Amino acid sequence: MAIHQEIDFTLEIHSAEILEASTVQSIAETCDRVEDARTGDVLLVHLRGDDSGDAGRLRSRHHDIHLVNKWERVLHRLERLPVATVAVATGECRGLAAEILLATDYRVATPDLLLRLPSSGVAPWPGMALFRLATQIGFRQARQPALFGAATTAEKALALGLIDEITDDPAEALGAAVKNFQGARAGDISVRRRLLMDATGSTFEDALGSHLAACDRALRPAGQV
Repeated sequence: MAIHQEIDFTLEIHSAEILEASTVQSIAETCDRVEDARTGDVLLVHLRGDDSGDAGRLRSRHHDIHLVNKWERVLHRLERLPVATVAVATGECRGLAAEILLATDYRVATPDLLLRLPSSGVAPWPGMALFRLATQIGFRQARQPALFGAATTAEKALALGLIDEITDDPAEALGAAVKNFQGARAGDISVRRRLLMDATGSTFEDALGSHLAACDRALRPAGQV
């Protein structure tokens, strides 16, 4: 798939990739580039499936909880970037790729998408993907994939809201997304995203101050901090 010429930042992850320090570092470096830049509104995330037959294991050569902690933190950083994150997922999206998909803003999939949560071998991995899944689609809908590792087809993922569109032409869908997200950085997309993410765990009174601060910032003349 040709990358749209207006894309400023890209990241590519294959479902077969294992969790290791270099993977975390690669994503951290991408976050550095996005955060340090003054322009650019979209980070394109290519999530490529494969047919290796692995059921989505979150494999690591070094079974180290400290590495897992770094992985979870870099994903949290990814989902708080000052740009729109657009994922294009193809084939069997599992393991690291499935976790990243759940941390993006807009999700495009080809009809052959098969979404599987990462596993630790015989059972779904008990990482923050379960938290994201439950907060995004609710306990009832998350139960089967979270408890039993059930795969989700593209059609079902669309119905659940785990993806935003299915297309045979990802390049065209990506071009439309780029146009839709122009001005995302200047429009403080990260602030609105954070307010949404915090909403499920906040009372009205707790949330009001943050929302008023965001409104105050939006009301200021352009360029005034």
